[in-house]
Amino acid sequence: MRLKISRSLLAAAVALPGATAAAENATVARDVTAVYAEFCSGCHGAQMEGGKAGSLIDESWKHGGDDRSLRRSIRQGYPESGMPAFATALTESEIGALTNYIHELATRRREPIPQQELPLPRAVLQSEEHAFWIENVAEGFDVPWSFAFLPDGRMLVTERVGRLRVIEHGQLRPDAVEGIPRALVRDEAGLMSVVAHPDFAKNGWIYLSFSDPGPGDTAMTKVVRGRIRDGRWVDEQVVFAMPPECYQPSSVLFGGRLVFQGDYLFISVGERGMEEGTTGQAQDPTVPNGKIHRVFHDGRVPPDNPYADIPGWCASIWALGVRNPQGLAVNPADGGLWETEHGPRGGDELNRIERGRNYGWPVITRGMRYDGRPLSDRTEAPGMEQPVIDWTPSIAVSQIEFYRGDRFPRWKGNLFVGSLAQQKFLRVVVAGGRVVHREEVFNKLGRIRDIKTGPDGLIYLALELIGKPGRIVRLVPTDDQAATSR
Repeated sequence: MRLKISRSLLAAAVALPGATAAAENATVARDVTAVYAEFCSGCHGAQMEGGKAGSLIDESWKHGGDDRSLRRSIRQGYPESGMPAFATALTESEIGALTNYIHELATRRREPIPQQELPLPRAVLQSEEHAFWIENVAEGFDVPWSFAFLPDGRMLVTERVGRLRVIEHGQLRPDAVEGIPRALVRDEAGLMSVVAHPDFAKNGWIYLSFSDPGPGDTAMTKVVRGRIRDGRWVDEQVVFAMPPECYQPSSVLFGGRLVFQGDYLFISVGERGMEEGTTGQAQDPTVPNGKIHRVFHDGRVPPDNPYADIPGWCASIWALGVRNPQGLAVNPADGGLWETEHGPRGGDELNRIERGRNYGWPVITRGMRYDGRPLSDRTEAPGMEQPVIDWTPSIAVSQIEFYRGDRFPRWKGNLFVGSLAQQKFLRVVVAGGRVVHREEVFNKLGRIRDIKTGPDGLIYLALELIGKPGRIVRLVPTDDQAATSR
């Protein structure tokens, strides 16, 4: 019965009445900066610094500063305090965009987006649970997108420009692996994830995701596997690919994260179009865009995938309705699959991905268009999942990792979250599918592209630096024997 209900919801979603209405509404809706200037700036100041009414950037909210409270204040007002109601002057989608804009501008005033990262600190950093050093492992990478550990001690690192590099005996080898597949390299497009097969020691398989160039300057997320022999990529096999008609003329929103769980490989694929070109393909089960996919290690589709038996639907879909899934990880405590994704201007999300569920994009979102116009008048809808965490304004959330080592015992099982624009490294405590605690461990050391628990139990990060080559670093506890000789 549940599968029938799910199919019904998805079939209705293909028509996208909600997304169509939201798109029409957004077409005529005003730029949020103009809305603020007309309705809010006279009392709250041109930059929200305050005037006749209070400041909106000091986090002192008389009637509550959370999303729901702020929408209520704008919609219904507090006439007895001089705050008019704007329910008849603004559409619901404009109220949502104005809420996002207020949060965004206030946050950017308090926490500007870093224009240059700080050097690696030489002093001890102290988190709530552990003190640690940050050590450089290797540097000289052109946007290190992903990395993987091999059983013989080597590390593989992908550079978005289309190179697969090797760190051996602690040194970055000067020559890249030859013969890897050619990727479209432009904007967000390029070489993305690298992961080693769980039984790599026996079979030698290495998996790569990349933006595969197609006809007419198009591209699409593709996954292959191969082996490295004498510095060359050999034995290549296609694991995940789509027909040419699915390729898009866009060079953004590829997704591209890979994670193994038992017999399966999960693959994230982005919506592949910016908001100006959003057609709702993340809601369309006949195309791969905006989905989380599940296949066997060799690319075959498991027969128990939720829509594998529906003619015309994309059989590899595990979940749908995602925008640009940048992080993917399995919780070793319960096997749950977790995902992070970029919203547009606001609406970054952490989701617990479950079989056949719909995560709402673009029908429900807290984000708005980059030009300041609203995207949707809804943040929730029947049959669509709510995020576990919503980041509005956006932090450009990136890869995630459940810490599995023993060197940081009080962090074991915690979820670590990276970000790009805000350069934040976050710790999230998860219990029963819910977030019970969050901590910002550090920030401003670089755009965090990847996070892994190393075979030595340390936490490794891939950092993209602004205007200079990136690096791989690791966190080492100060009470660890390895740190005492620093």
